[in-house]
Amino acid sequence: MDQTLSFWALAKENPAALALVSPDGTEWTARELLERTYQIVHGLRALGCERGDAVGMIMENDADALALALSTAQAGFYLIPINWHSAPAEIAYLLEDAEAKALVCSPAFAELCTDAADRSALPENARLCTGEAPGFRRLEDFIAEQPKTEPSDRCAGGIMNYTSGTTGKPKGVRRPLPESPPEPIAAMWAQFLFLFRIQPLNNGVHLVTSPLYHRAVLFWSLSAAHLGHTVVLMDKWTAKGTMERIDRYKVTTTHMVPTQFNRLLAEEEALRPHYDVSSLRHVVHGAAPCPESTKRGMIDWWGEVIWEYYAATEGGGTNIDATTWLTKPGSVGQAWYGAEIRVYDDEGSPCAPNDVGTVYMRMSHGGFDYHKDKKKTQDAFRPDGFFTVGDAGYLDEDGFLFLCDRKADMIISGGVNIYPAEIEGVLMAHPAVADIAVFGIPNDDWGEQVHAIIELSADHTQSTETTESILSHAREHLGGYKIPKAIDYIATMPRDPNGKLKKRLLRDPFWEATGRAI
Repeated sequence: MDQTLSFWALAKENPAALALVSPDGTEWTARELLERTYQIVHGLRALGCERGDAVGMIMENDADALALALSTAQAGFYLIPINWHSAPAEIAYLLEDAEAKALVCSPAFAELCTDAADRSALPENARLCTGEAPGFRRLEDFIAEQPKTEPSDRCAGGIMNYTSGTTGKPKGVRRPLPESPPEPIAAMWAQFLFLFRIQPLNNGVHLVTSPLYHRAVLFWSLSAAHLGHTVVLMDKWTAKGTMERIDRYKVTTTHMVPTQFNRLLAEEEALRPHYDVSSLRHVVHGAAPCPESTKRGMIDWWGEVIWEYYAATEGGGTNIDATTWLTKPGSVGQAWYGAEIRVYDDEGSPCAPNDVGTVYMRMSHGGFDYHKDKKKTQDAFRPDGFFTVGDAGYLDEDGFLFLCDRKADMIISGGVNIYPAEIEGVLMAHPAVADIAVFGIPNDDWGEQVHAIIELSADHTQSTETTESILSHAREHLGGYKIPKAIDYIATMPRDPNGKLKKRLLRDPFWEATGRAI
């Protein structure tokens, strides 16, 4: 393992290198960021944090968020990134469940965090804020007296993300901490990017477009830092802001979601003439299904630099480059190195090529537990070690994976399985559709019927003609049983900042009205 592939080692070799650009344009050298991480480690240890302890993070995308992640990773702590859209009771649950010994927040979330910290009985001296906030110790003051020297007894830490799930409380995906210094683990993270043909140094610049509380976003940001790439942070995402940063900083890599692609394509005519994207080498997307029309639009604009992957917080996955995808449109690729993919039917037998079943994955190394939930851990695994997160899909004869939908989102109408993602992909190609959610609603005769909720593009208005045009488009590309029986419209689709659709917010009212739950 090349242990020079770590932020800490590279920062020592080239302390003047540009390591980080904050959303406001503030630039951090590798030495400045390295010393910041050392001070944070010293401070947390002085607070009483020991190996295996957890530190909560509810922060905007700023330099200290990345510094905190680089600190816990070299001190043997678990970092708990928390979504700032969570309610105080939800945050309190996470802090209690993880047994967090400290919480670091941004001033914008201080009131939220005060409520959560009070509920979880987190000591006041363990409440830290990157700015001034009542009831919090200012991070700058907290570390001011700490040395900027490398801490002793450095050891690898971890990140414990919590699964969102559809039922019950979130569960932390917790992996045992390796008995290792941090550098070999950082090198493993960095070398994972080799699967996407991303190289160390090489004037790499990684643009962060989504909140760092999302596992994939934080993983890619840290891995880029460990490769010696400059990390450019965005806090509030806009299509124009993305294009400006790609042009200004000569961005080479970024991690995005399909919703961001849709927003960019909606403004392509206005943006394309003014910004140069020729520096881009790898634009990686995941986290949500990407309609074929959207992906083709991005490839036409940005070139064959678009990579797609399918993975889970729990581990394992596939990837595919643009050139291959154009020969296998709709695929999310083949299993990457160290991972295996299988598809099983409801009886637990392997599916034949092109037959839809439940997608299972297995990693050749490592494992995980759902924190404090042995049953959930056991239920996720088969006896052969393969686990599932509940997605439906199939493998073709060449071993390429095609996803149909989450099994929980599958519509069963008259005994026929219908996959909303297929319908959403078709309707997204209609010019009136800016965003869409398709799901099943109750039907006394058929059990469920297909329903669609659509966010219209800026140049279209709700009307009978618009609805008929969309349905006519659907009839051209889909079988009759897949056509939505009705379409409703919404001003803004409920998505989180990572692009994930909160479909239950749209679907549940239809089922609650009947007294039935799904």
